[in-house]
Amino acid sequence: MILQRIALVYFVVAMIEAFTTIGKPRVVLDHGHFSIFTAYRWQWIGGFAAFIIYIITTYALYVPNWSFSVLEDDQLLHHYTVVCGVRGHLGPACNAVGHVDRQVWGINHLYSYPVWIRHKDCTFSAPDEGPLRDDAASWCLAPFEPEGLLSSVSAILSGTIGIHYGHVLLHFKTHSQRLKQWVSMGFGFFIIGIILHFTNAIPINKQLYSLSYVCFTAGAAGIVFSGFYILIDVWGFRKPFLFLEWIGMNAMLVFVMAAQGIFAAFINGWYYKDPENSLVHWIQKHIFINVWHSRKLGTLLYVIFAEIAFWAIVAGILHKLRLYWKL
Repeated sequence: MILQRIALVYFVVAMIEAFTTIGKPRVVLDHGHFSIFTAYRWQWIGGFAAFIIYIITTYALYVPNWSFSVLEDDQLLHHYTVVCGVRGHLGPACNAVGHVDRQVWGINHLYSYPVWIRHKDCTFSAPDEGPLRDDAASWCLAPFEPEGLLSSVSAILSGTIGIHYGHVLLHFKTHSQRLKQWVSMGFGFFIIGIILHFTNAIPINKQLYSLSYVCFTAGAAGIVFSGFYILIDVWGFRKPFLFLEWIGMNAMLVFVMAAQGIFAAFINGWYYKDPENSLVHWIQKHIFINVWHSRKLGTLLYVIFAEIAFWAIVAGILHKLRLYWKL
């Protein structure tokens, strides 16, 4: 449901932007570092409202015991009951994010692949996937929606921060003014996220889209964006990063074919005797993993060269041909 989450966040942020700016005089900033925040206060009020809804629901909603079944070939293998009866739990089993999705969508309509199976309470191979521990918790095999309803509400705050970075680009004309805004805000959110995580107040959790995760990722995005801005716009090192422009020009194609694995799945459909004997698996195993004698390093290099570099070349060729996949 990642596209649905993106659509929801874009819709909410775009509606606030449209109703507060379209048909009105162009926004003019007053003097002062915080003038851009007051000029777009309705956008921040919307993001803060989403944050309040998420926090109140996460910590106030009662999560009762719940059950699920594990099926194989439509045959019942096991039936589990997860004991909860708590409020404000941020762990995998009894969080409000999962409870809301189970109540709204129904447990049979959630992502069925075990999201938490790489958790340290489920396997000794954590954070990698591996065999279940003998004392693995019952929820290790439970369905869970990684892009659920409540966590998508939290993502609205991420969209609000993102559009703020765009407002800075629109209103501030000098490099120093823009970087002052981006870097200060980026490091501010980044530090807040780190503090929340390492004090164990609100651990970073992508599945729950926790506040610390929002702050950490939004802050990191601001810092990385500022770094690229310095390299490309300030120092003029554009050519080494042209591949990013090409990917951005055909972002939908790269997302569908690469990030969603459509192209790799198509190639994997052609194999000899066994599904593991496909071109993609052969490249992963013999060119990357076996050569470097490390699955982690081999997988990383495969992603860099066989995914990112490959699709950058494809996007570059399509750009030269003026071919773009867009709505």
